[in-house]
Amino acid sequence: MRRIALCLLLALAACDGNPSDNQPPPGDVALRLRQVVGGLQSPVHLVAPTGDARLFVVEQGGRIRVVENGALLATPFLDIASRVSSGGERGLLSMAFHPQYASNGFFFVNYTDVNGDTRVERYRVSADRNRADPASAQLVIAIDQPASNHNGGLVAFGPDGRLYVGMGDGGGAGDPLGAAQDPTQLLGKMLRLDVNGAAPYTIPADNPYAGRTDGRAEIWASGLRNPWRFSWDRAESRLYVADVGQNRLEEVDVVPAAQAGVNYGWDTMEGSDCFEPRDGCTRTGLTLPAAEYTHADGCSITGGFVYRGQDIPALRGTYFYSDYCEGWLRSFRYVNGAATDPRTWEVPNVGNVTSFGEDGRGELYLIASGAVYRIEAAA
Repeated sequence: MRRIALCLLLALAACDGNPSDNQPPPGDVALRLRQVVGGLQSPVHLVAPTGDARLFVVEQGGRIRVVENGALLATPFLDIASRVSSGGERGLLSMAFHPQYASNGFFFVNYTDVNGDTRVERYRVSADRNRADPASAQLVIAIDQPASNHNGGLVAFGPDGRLYVGMGDGGGAGDPLGAAQDPTQLLGKMLRLDVNGAAPYTIPADNPYAGRTDGRAEIWASGLRNPWRFSWDRAESRLYVADVGQNRLEEVDVVPAAQAGVNYGWDTMEGSDCFEPRDGCTRTGLTLPAAEYTHADGCSITGGFVYRGQDIPALRGTYFYSDYCEGWLRSFRYVNGAATDPRTWEVPNVGNVTSFGEDGRGELYLIASGAVYRIEAAA
């Protein structure tokens, strides 16, 4: 069995006294991965509107597929392949349903266009609940990409109803543009937009640079290399960010959901190590990882979710994640300001893990090698 090199780091936060922090650990729970659907073309994301029994699967080439009653529908929900540059780290990378999707029909996508630049667009569902209206496209934000990698790619609504956009540092080794620590650039940041008012968006008044001239007002957090996947534990009001590392370390950061202006450290640091300069760096004001692992155990972290579903009560409060190269399934619980109860789950390796997903009931899914798997308790 491959050596486990998970390093759990104590955070500085004090106990918040939340009762759900004290739930029992997973204990003797065993898991299985049940394939829900296969035959997908490079699936990279899975979402569902709250309370909806369908699954929506994003294919990197530019299509969104619907899984209903366990079957993959033949006709895509949305097909924008002609507008998408796909391959490597480019493509249609994610989608997010508006919190009021049931009444307004809005959803948002993040993709790299034919020029390789990031576009976030809003669409509306058509009269057919399983078909979007491609003519309803409205640009929210476009961001130039200097290279083909480190595009970030996730668009998601936070518990505050704002739209968050994860942006990588623009690519190339070692952040050659110095973007992640430059507040005048949107690269290497997490953006936070209000898409509920005037189009295409407005700036939330509590964004760190709102009303200022020394940084972009869209910025919520900085110091990110390539935050491929992030998610919120709404029960505990925490944000989990899985940031892909450079040469040595893959990391998970955990911060209060409402904490503005977090600096995750890149490229001053890679994980908990100094990166630039390597012989000593200033950690003051930087957020250290809650958990990290070395490249002895993988190559590229795939962030997941804190389980808040109904089917496996013992796992509530457990954060799941994986690695694209190694395909293992790991978890930890964040309790009293520290990552605890690390575990590598005994499940089959299903190949390159590109993403996790959450259905309308809060149950978790894993996407790997053209298929969607549901994470379930073993019989």
